[in-house]
Amino acid sequence: MKKVFALIFVLSSVHLGFSQQVPQYTQWSWHQLALNPAHSGIKKCIDIHTLARTQWVGFEGAPKTGFLTVSVPLNSKRKKYLSARHGLGFKFEKDAIGQFSMNRLNFSYAGHFNFNKTDRLSLGVYGGVIQMGYDPSTTTTSVPDAVALNQGSFIAPDASFGAWYNSTNYYAGLVLQQLIPNDWGDIGENSRNRIHSLLYGGYRFGINQDVSLLPTALLKISPKGPASVDLNMMFDYKNFLTFGLGYRSTDALLASFQIKFQEQFAIGYSFDYTLSRIQSGAKNTHEISLRYTTCKPERNSTYSCPLFD
Repeated sequence: MKKVFALIFVLSSVHLGFSQQVPQYTQWSWHQLALNPAHSGIKKCIDIHTLARTQWVGFEGAPKTGFLTVSVPLNSKRKKYLSARHGLGFKFEKDAIGQFSMNRLNFSYAGHFNFNKTDRLSLGVYGGVIQMGYDPSTTTTSVPDAVALNQGSFIAPDASFGAWYNSTNYYAGLVLQQLIPNDWGDIGENSRNRIHSLLYGGYRFGINQDVSLLPTALLKISPKGPASVDLNMMFDYKNFLTFGLGYRSTDALLASFQIKFQEQFAIGYSFDYTLSRIQSGAKNTHEISLRYTTCKPERNSTYSCPLFD
């Protein structure tokens, strides 16, 4: 019964915040392709990102999430100056909460359209499959319940749409996730995947040749819960070391840092201190990430620091 109560508490808390039909990440601004398919092939090099998130450490049945993304530009000669470019992407995402598990496999395509040397619009789509399962092996009930103890699983199509606009010092994005409203089959009679929306943006303030300030904001809109906002302020030193502080509405205080090494690798870590009612059972959330890119970034000034590096 203790495990059932813990699961109900976790799921109800998630419902009051941002529904975790779609996982959330504190380091979202460093891993844009995990959110937005419009980032497929946006750079002129291969970009590989992976992240693991352990939420509400110590709380039974708490979410555990991770992903792997790969971005690949399509090599095509432009017919004329600033004509469109294209790119492909791949994402595998795994999420588990209580007795529920989710695996998502998506491939993506994006087109990138320059209006001039600095302003660009990118449009992309994700397409793939989602596998969801319910495992009652760790569930106990005070009285026999055939529904709660019935194992279930299903595989269904999955799709998302993303748009991205950036200039030299700012960017803005829009994402519509889970565009196909699949029923959950034998996992839940009245449950289904629902469309989730993301609106976000960021700006770069160059303080001097070495330091930039990068404020970002992410609005997450769930059809069955209130909207949630992530606000972050990041400090970047020579496109080498980044440190950030933030706030997630009604949920957590955030701290993150990222360091780059050997030109093409970066490792990131973030810590969430829980502010919601979950705090009585678990205060902390951790994320760790690793990135590899074939690009070799310049670091000679703040102007070489990309907003979405």
